[in-house]
Amino acid sequence: MTQSRPLTVSAAQTGLKGQVTVPGDKSISHRALMLAALAQGTTKIYGLLEGEDVICTSKAVEALGAKLQRNKDFWLVEGCGVGHLKEPGDVLNMGNSGTAARLLAGVLATHPIVSMMTGDGSLRTRPMGRVSDPLSETGAKFVTRDGKRLPMTIIGTGDGKPLHYKLPVASAQVKSAIMLAGLNCTGQTCVEEPVATRDHTENMLRHFGLDVSVTESDNGGRFIRFEGPASLKARDIIVPGDPSSAAFPVVAALLIPNSEVVIENIGLNLLRTGIFTTLLEMGASIEIKNERIEGGEKVGDLHVKASTLHGVTVPAERAPSMIDEYPILSVACALAQGTSRLQGLAELRVKESDRLASTVALLESNGATVSVENDDIIIQGQTHLAGGGLVKTHMDHRLAMSGIILGLVAQKAVKIDDTAFIETSFPGFVTLMNNLGAGIKA
Repeated sequence: MTQSRPLTVSAAQTGLKGQVTVPGDKSISHRALMLAALAQGTTKIYGLLEGEDVICTSKAVEALGAKLQRNKDFWLVEGCGVGHLKEPGDVLNMGNSGTAARLLAGVLATHPIVSMMTGDGSLRTRPMGRVSDPLSETGAKFVTRDGKRLPMTIIGTGDGKPLHYKLPVASAQVKSAIMLAGLNCTGQTCVEEPVATRDHTENMLRHFGLDVSVTESDNGGRFIRFEGPASLKARDIIVPGDPSSAAFPVVAALLIPNSEVVIENIGLNLLRTGIFTTLLEMGASIEIKNERIEGGEKVGDLHVKASTLHGVTVPAERAPSMIDEYPILSVACALAQGTSRLQGLAELRVKESDRLASTVALLESNGATVSVENDDIIIQGQTHLAGGGLVKTHMDHRLAMSGIILGLVAQKAVKIDDTAFIETSFPGFVTLMNNLGAGIKA
């Protein structure tokens, strides 16, 4: 069990300055390991996020038969080929990552092996029915605790039925689980999503040689189709910096006077950059330089300067492109001029915590005026944030980091009940912020 790590954060005394890189994109890192394990040949992965969640994924794919080797600058993964994973000798521990658990459930559903999956205390409270229910239609069987929660036993099928599945709610995790299951099914897999969600799985499958078609639906959604069984060929991958991680130093630099920061090599996939679009609408000084394509993903460098922000309405259809960034966006909105309304956040209720309720509590406990109407958060911006409250993180790394940034801009010191879980997605976060001049003291 991870030992609790409380932290008290006081306001930054100077502007943030410097040039940094953030850890590799977590979503891409999970997918890189899984698809490399399913490919034929050896894949070289550069920039893999080495946070606890991704390390859990690396151990899981190794237990399933892939051979992994960590070198100084890259990871080598020798794949098994689709359909050739072996039965693990022990329970697969997915740590704190719902993404890893749900995606790997898709892989395991259509391999003729029996496996069991668990996670940490937080992950074991989160619902898995959103993937186990549709994946059962392939012929796989799932045995879960009450509420369809982990630990979960998966009895995979070697003769899986390809699915034509319409997502009831936009979710890149569920979409990807269905697609990964389809890799070892004969026939066409089709996923219909109501709005476009992050498309790293589609991009990476193409990178490994699969013909994936994407067409627009009449109602603005998308159909994703491919034929199975798939034969994936090993390809080297460069993992860009995680835009979700970059959001924390970006917001800090915008809110702390006299800040000027450069964050290099950030993934700029249009289905992941809703946070930057929103901050620009709020008046943020964010300039993107050195744009390029690496491994099928658009990347660039962010040049950020302290800015006066104003309130914004964020439409529900933007939520899939920034679903993990709402807690830190809410901190920015609390110090913006005017009222902000963040719409359509039902998905936040099933993240690492009930992230909608926790985000409201994060703000209210530190003097912000905030309310909830259905699935919308309404925040009244103010010139100064009182601070002085306790941030209850509920083992959620993004709430912990948002609490730290809030402490850097509040009038009174802010206490965070536990920051240990930051290591799951952003190892070295406090050190990086201090290298910019934040002055966070353990």
